[in-house]
Amino acid sequence: MVKIGKVELGEFPLLLAPMEDVSDPPFRALCKKQGCDMMYTEFISVEGLIRDAKKSVQKLDVYDYERPIGIQIFGAELDSMMRAAEIVEEAKPEVLDINFGCPVKKVVCKMAGAGILQDLDRMVKLTKAVVDSTNLPVTVKTRLGWDDKTKFIEEVAERLQDVGIKALSIHGRTRKQMYKGEADWSLIGKIKENPRVTIPIFGNGDINSPEKAKLYRERYGVDGIMIGRASIGYPWIFREIKHYFATGEILAPPTIKERVDAARQHLRHSIEWKGLTLGVLEMRRHYSNYFRGLPNVKPFRTKLVTNFEPEFLFAVLDEIEATYTDLVWSR
Repeated sequence: MVKIGKVELGEFPLLLAPMEDVSDPPFRALCKKQGCDMMYTEFISVEGLIRDAKKSVQKLDVYDYERPIGIQIFGAELDSMMRAAEIVEEAKPEVLDINFGCPVKKVVCKMAGAGILQDLDRMVKLTKAVVDSTNLPVTVKTRLGWDDKTKFIEEVAERLQDVGIKALSIHGRTRKQMYKGEADWSLIGKIKENPRVTIPIFGNGDINSPEKAKLYRERYGVDGIMIGRASIGYPWIFREIKHYFATGEILAPPTIKERVDAARQHLRHSIEWKGLTLGVLEMRRHYSNYFRGLPNVKPFRTKLVTNFEPEFLFAVLDEIEATYTDLVWSR
């Protein structure tokens, strides 16, 4: 049984990675329905939280059906991180996660996210401050290092465990790589071989099929897998991996009805949670993912991204289902 503190996650949990503008409540609901064992919110600016910024505070929203869930924060200032930890605890997630992995320039230039990989002493100091500021189990998500010359993730794992984190998720790239090239899990595997490291280690990066999930599970000995980009527009990745682990069989891909139903639910929940204008606007980035591979789908997608009326949008989704109902989909 894999545990984060007292939070039980099963024998080999599948986790939804925190993704900005993606892993919000509407999307998380779909992933949970398809078997995701633990999910994380979008990362939340600690400066926004302590200033009561509406966008940051809204990201604290968690629902009982999502549990167990982790709220992820990012920041670089000691006092702000500590105050934000207290605010997060009031939202009652199961876990508080610190983002030390975001490679985006506007985050890194403030020495937050992956920027802190340039100063491991500060990374450890900030982490200890958060651990000491909350009763929640604290976890960290990070990368292998800042660049190829600074892949100190084995040292990071030991030091962060020593100051009290309860699990570590590692993306198998450096900050310099951003999302380019292939994720390297070899150092993640070495951490699992280190007898000093006893906390759960979750691997992240490039898991996009049940076969690859099984291969990496066996090859690197991780305690669970965190999935990000492969789940966007395809929450069924979680059920497919679990089915393959249990049976060795590859599930048939979701039908057109399942895809349209997911898009409907996503749109409906997005409007409910964000309001009409923002809910419709932010849903637009998802349609191409839900319907990728459909022949001649562009006219439908154009309608979906150029209209604001929910009734019209739901009617277009109905039309897509009717048009492609006999299509045999290949993954």
